[in-house]
Amino acid sequence: MQNVDQYYPASGRVILHVDMNAFYCSVHEAEDPDQYKGKATAVAGSVELRRGIIVTCSYAARRLGISTGMQVQKALRICPSLLLIKPNFHLYRKYSNAFMQIAYSYTPLLEAVSIDECYLDITGSRQFGTPLEIAEGIQRRIMEELGLPCSIGIAPNKLLAKIASDLKKPNGISILRLRDVPDILWDKPCNEMFGIGSKTAEKLRKLGIYSIGQLAAADERMLVEHFGVMGSWLKRAGNGIDHGVVNPEREQSKSIGHTTTRPSDVVGLAEARPILLNLSDQVARRLRKQGLVASGVQLTIRTPDMKTITRSRQLETPTESAEDIYKTACDQFARHWKGDKPVRLLGVTLQGLTAKEDSAIQLDLFNYERQPKKESLNQTMDMLRNKFGENAVLTAGMLSDSHSARLRNHKERGTSLQKDNLHKTGPAEE
Repeated sequence: MQNVDQYYPASGRVILHVDMNAFYCSVHEAEDPDQYKGKATAVAGSVELRRGIIVTCSYAARRLGISTGMQVQKALRICPSLLLIKPNFHLYRKYSNAFMQIAYSYTPLLEAVSIDECYLDITGSRQFGTPLEIAEGIQRRIMEELGLPCSIGIAPNKLLAKIASDLKKPNGISILRLRDVPDILWDKPCNEMFGIGSKTAEKLRKLGIYSIGQLAAADERMLVEHFGVMGSWLKRAGNGIDHGVVNPEREQSKSIGHTTTRPSDVVGLAEARPILLNLSDQVARRLRKQGLVASGVQLTIRTPDMKTITRSRQLETPTESAEDIYKTACDQFARHWKGDKPVRLLGVTLQGLTAKEDSAIQLDLFNYERQPKKESLNQTMDMLRNKFGENAVLTAGMLSDSHSARLRNHKERGTSLQKDNLHKTGPAEE
């Protein structure tokens, strides 16, 4: 019998990154293999109208040249037989909770970072075998019990584990040690390093830094001069060093946001109002559910050619009210967007979140009288909607836009970046 201890460091950590492959499409394939298994499929927001963009696509579709973010019409030109699937986020959350429960059975140190990926610290899990055996066990169980493929990275830190999970897709397992970094990473361009976006990579190129190896060898003081505190992180990342820990505690949300991509262009504030009303309603619902108030509202606008702008405004008083959020979002739209310019995506994000019980809300005399009534009304509406569904109590403005009504449908409401919708890790729920 092998000595398992030799596969674990005397000091240091062993981290896994579990990344589900083409998660949404894989879920539909697991639910209905006869219809979808092995076929070119794509989840898209507006299936009926053959518009919008590809949210994700199967590996069979990717091999044909279809990719996430591609317009549906272009994808159909590439593959006329592409099977378009309507999103079902309720189903995705169910499978997300299930795969994380499998991972959680190997260690309580699980950090969910999105609906389809998580980090595990298995340093203290040697009773389950070597790190490779644990990764193989998790991958096998997720496939056998859920019918889903996943890739897993094994490394001494979160950064390298994340990079390792991307090395073999789909359904691969990769080990990436610190000593492997020069051979595996240093010849790659900087934008292939997790955490380095296109703008940072372009700035690095202007400094004569093209590869991860050049980044690893760069002068740290020079990097700090150009990138601030991120400069030190860039230097460490180039050398595969990351001090971040797997944090199983659910942090309070730093922001709460909803976006919706339209099947056709939105022109002018009059057309945007019902969309912004439904967005404001849903983010306010989630805000109150967590017992928080927001001190800032950010509006996101994306054009048909995929250009995105964001504009933020601080509120005079922290709020939990959809009415306040909606008014601010409309003011931002009117102020920053010309009436004749088309919009394809709108989003409302709440910022500066604090616990309501810790927030001293300053009220003028008029609001002082109104506030208890507003809070009582919100509580009653939330109670009715929790019991009878999101459409149980609506304002007239919410009824005037059928597409925005999908934001109230838990099956169609996206959650990939909304951590407050992830199930808490722990014993499986009934």
